[in-house]
Amino acid sequence: MLLKFTKMHGLGNDFMVVDLVSQRAKIFPDQVRELADRNFGIGFDQLLIVEPPTDPDMDFKYRIFNADGSEVEQCGNGARCFARFVYDKRLTSKKTINVETRGGNIQLNLTDDGVTVDMGVPHLLPESIPFIADQQQEKYLLEVEGDAFSIGAVSMGNPHGVLLVDDVDNAPVDSLGPKIENHERFPNRVNVGFMQVVSRNEVRLRVHERGAGETLACGTGACAAVVAGRLQGLLDEVVDVHLPGGTLKIQWAGEGKPVMMTGPTARVFEGQIYL
Repeated sequence: MLLKFTKMHGLGNDFMVVDLVSQRAKIFPDQVRELADRNFGIGFDQLLIVEPPTDPDMDFKYRIFNADGSEVEQCGNGARCFARFVYDKRLTSKKTINVETRGGNIQLNLTDDGVTVDMGVPHLLPESIPFIADQQQEKYLLEVEGDAFSIGAVSMGNPHGVLLVDDVDNAPVDSLGPKIENHERFPNRVNVGFMQVVSRNEVRLRVHERGAGETLACGTGACAAVVAGRLQGLLDEVVDVHLPGGTLKIQWAGEGKPVMMTGPTARVFEGQIYL
């Protein structure tokens, strides 16, 4: 079967985007892993699939698969690319798009500055992240191979652990990231953010993504980092988050309020492949 796709990225976090509204296909985990291979396949951090919604109040359903073939709940950079894709492909003429995801419904807004995503209200209760803890706290102590680390735990529809570091360039992303990702206190594994606070309105961030490793940018990771920083009294309402691939603007007014994320998208190329 011949499958048409678009290669896109948001700040270097790259995606293969497939329209399964106007074409039909079923993509299995082993095929995702083959397609994600950067030497023998298309190469990407995540596969994004556009489907018709199951909820009549939504415009589309949005599914996300990591490079290892696992399906995940949410992807912020992917959400922005999703909005640009469905608009450019004329699957919709709307500039405000309501989308159903595994992690909950979100709203995407196309603007002259890029795409602003209403990422929804962050989940902070341990059982909703999920994270094993007796009660909600601003930060938790997590023991990893005999060392204790202070982390913030947040769900943006997908789980995140956020660590404060003095210098993000020297943070142990490659060594510590996988250990925290697979820690027993995160039953569904976790994305791990290493955040350096520059000022109350500016942070630097690197993210080890669950099932993908370190990526150039992580939208939900940027949102989670700002939420964690705000809860610890370190950040103001609007924060520029500098990732290796570029900068996202994150706004969060506080508990019970949605997180708003604004950033650019880019189309790399169009292609088709036999599955």
